Amino acid sequence: MWSDPIADLLTRIRNANRNQSKTVMAPRSGVKLAICQVLKLEGYITDVEEIADDKQGLLRITLKYGSRGELVLTRIQRESKSGCRKYVGLEEIPKVLNGLGISILSTSHGVMSDRQCREQRVGGELLCSVY
Repeated sequence: MWSDPIADLLTRIRNANRNQSKTVMAPRSGVKLAICQVLKLEGYITDVEEIADDKQGLLRITLKYGSRGELVLTRIQRESKSGCRKYVGLEEIPKVLNGLGISILSTSHGVMSDRQCREQRVGGELLCSVY
């Protein structure tokens, strides 16, 4: 059992990205699926698929690279940890690299990017930063 399954997902994506792997597998959960859907919506990964098995299921994440093999996802970092949660209001949502990156938040309206949070005028738990 992991103490922080979201950090495990981000580490799997980070390691596969550094190895220039095309896909990475991770155990499925609702929050992990929502994080991957935000990454897909924002253009950091190509696709995310749910694969059924006899346990909780798996996620197959297809990573995205540039035309010459350059990394699209440069850095993905966990912000709110299990020992120290970070909650931000609407005015405190950080702009990653002045808007070139994204923050992913868990809100009362679901998991969404910082841009969507500003549009819907909600704050929440700051899960991770991506650029």
